[in-house]
Amino acid sequence: MTDHLLSLMTFFPILGMVLLLFIPRDNHGLLKSFTLVVTLVTFFISLPLAFDDVFKTSAAFHYTEFARWISVGDYFQMNYNIGVDGISLWLVLLTTFIMPVTVLSTWKAVDKNVKGFMALMLLLETAMLGAFISLDLFLFYIFWELMLIPMYFMIGIWGGKNRIYAAVKFFIYTAVGSLLMLVAIIYVYYLSLQSGIAFENGFSILHFYRLDIPLDLQIWLFLAFAFSFAIKVPMFPVHTWLPDAHTEAPTAGSVILAAILLKMGTYGYLRFAMPLFPDATLKFIPFLSVLAVIGIIYGALVAMMQDDVKKLVAYSSVSHLGFVMLGLFALNLQGFSGGMIQMINHGISTGALFLIVGFIYERRHTRLIADFGGLAKQMPVFATIFMIVTFSSIGLPGTNGFVGEFLILMGAFESDLRWFAVIATTGVIFAAVYMLWMFQRVMFGELKNPANQKLQDLNAREVALMMPLLLFVFWIGLYPNTFFEKMNPALENMVQQIKVRQLAQGEVVDTLAHHEALLK
Repeated sequence: MTDHLLSLMTFFPILGMVLLLFIPRDNHGLLKSFTLVVTLVTFFISLPLAFDDVFKTSAAFHYTEFARWISVGDYFQMNYNIGVDGISLWLVLLTTFIMPVTVLSTWKAVDKNVKGFMALMLLLETAMLGAFISLDLFLFYIFWELMLIPMYFMIGIWGGKNRIYAAVKFFIYTAVGSLLMLVAIIYVYYLSLQSGIAFENGFSILHFYRLDIPLDLQIWLFLAFAFSFAIKVPMFPVHTWLPDAHTEAPTAGSVILAAILLKMGTYGYLRFAMPLFPDATLKFIPFLSVLAVIGIIYGALVAMMQDDVKKLVAYSSVSHLGFVMLGLFALNLQGFSGGMIQMINHGISTGALFLIVGFIYERRHTRLIADFGGLAKQMPVFATIFMIVTFSSIGLPGTNGFVGEFLILMGAFESDLRWFAVIATTGVIFAAVYMLWMFQRVMFGELKNPANQKLQDLNAREVALMMPLLLFVFWIGLYPNTFFEKMNPALENMVQQIKVRQLAQGEVVDTLAHHEALLK
């Protein structure tokens, strides 16, 4: 089982989806229960990854599997090549952890075409896991594209009143970026053949890392990858699809989108764009850092102006993921570690916020802040959980958000992005403003509205699905070494790869400067 653990974990949801087709479509309880069992089994299959200490001492890929897949003469070879290292480890586990939580959140929220929704959930889980474990760039692209289909239908069929607009906008933005990345992938493969790398290696990123691509080509290839991943993050100014998609998506769709799908963009930068094109990365770091800081400030200010709770949380994602990108662009271990842990934190905290919004929407069928007030008196358990998640989102010390933001700012401050870190710190202040102001208006004040006076507090199912998220809020906040010790070896290796190219580029610059001085 260990030899094929990743394949079993990745494709078990597909097996569940096939079996789901034999359950009567009118038996909603059985459909949801079966899907919950499938996602729980997938989570338990992935658990050996969490307890394996090999990631603490090795930066290499583990649990690897390799098989020839598609061959066309001596020109095209695509392989089934998968594995995990400390970078992808926690994103894989976050995916298998979040999926049972999202299924539990559908118990009352999804009541039409339940079989179709559950089938799409399982298909989406396979696509997300496949993207995180792919070591063949073309295989990654297949899973990357596969993710679009279920999310498009989840928004377009089960979303709000503007669901078609939001679904089409989501699809067009992501598809345009994906096509540019496809062209770049094909060109990198062509360069690998030209450089003498055997075609049998296919689109292996481990071989692509060794390519010595001229700077002018790196710039164009990096731009294609970076644009595609920037849309997925999303970075300013290609972020406009996100608030619409989040606002119109069902609660489960919003949770998956925030917790997992947005991490595809940040993961793409760290795994592909930056190590494949290190010279171009160094060239574009100042420009991309500016966009990251603009995203931090812009997302926070726009979130502050929202009158819809869900849209406020959506814009907060633009701000939080701007911090992640700033950490990655610091190009040091502190920034990388902070960015990675903040990916996990955002999945937990923002996923929890969307669940909380879903709870009150199911009860009131409104998300307008003005329609609430005084809910803490009527729903004390809900208020307590909401408060903890709010503190997590704004980065209160002792919660997970503080660890990630502190390391990101420290990493940026110790690199050449010192002033970017200073400016980005205002985003932390703005986050406290918009989150606490929203919390105060929703939870405190007089309980005037008669509709709010009849609200029921969270039931056992809702409390049960929130408890694991709260556990990780405090676990990461109080003892993050559990996560750092397994991701740091791989991150150190990534930093070293880029630093070697940075030093080499510095030597070239010094040599040119020396020659210019001699000529003068």
